[in-house]
Amino acid sequence: MAVVLQVRNLSKTFKKEKVFNNINLDIEEAKIYGFVGHNGSGKSVFFKILCGILLPDQGEIKIFGNILGKDIDFPTEVGAVIETPGFLSDYSGFKNLKYLASIRNKISDKEIIEAIQSVGLDPNSKKSVKKYSLGMKQRLGIAQAIMEKPKILILDEPMNGLDKTGVKQIRELLLSLKKQGTTILLASHISEDIHILCDKVYEFDNKTLVEVNKL
Repeated sequence: MAVVLQVRNLSKTFKKEKVFNNINLDIEEAKIYGFVGHNGSGKSVFFKILCGILLPDQGEIKIFGNILGKDIDFPTEVGAVIETPGFLSDYSGFKNLKYLASIRNKISDKEIIEAIQSVGLDPNSKKSVKKYSLGMKQRLGIAQAIMEKPKILILDEPMNGLDKTGVKQIRELLLSLKKQGTTILLASHISEDIHILCDKVYEFDNKTLVEVNKL
């Protein structure tokens, strides 16, 4: 399997407190990687650095051979849901995704509709996002992350707010994306997600990242 993402000697500090230190990691294509650890252990910070939202104190990230922050400022082949997805509350789900899609102008309405349907929402619904439940907003966030068919998908607690049916649907979606060649990085506090979905599992503990057995 080809390595699509490399992390070398990555460190991050906030207000003189080390979040993590000297992380090294190779991510291969078409696999699902689970990341676990207590709240505040560094999972979301790590994901934000991979997306170019935060800068590390030191270290290097290569995505498809391009050095983040040097060759590219933001990875173009990455879709992400990190923390609570934010949308324009007065617009429908479709209008929100159409607006986001217009930024890069890579996809048509067809791909937006397919993404919305794949997460169990109705693309024709006129309901504004402010009337969405937490689970519906989470589904829309995942649709946003996958609509441009990224090669790498970064998901921070993607099952947050979903009912049992929604969890099952999103798990099936992620496994389907993996079969299609998508690489997925997944942070979850739900051990069943990690056990069912992940090929490899890493834990943030004691300011470092270590590979662990599946839960």
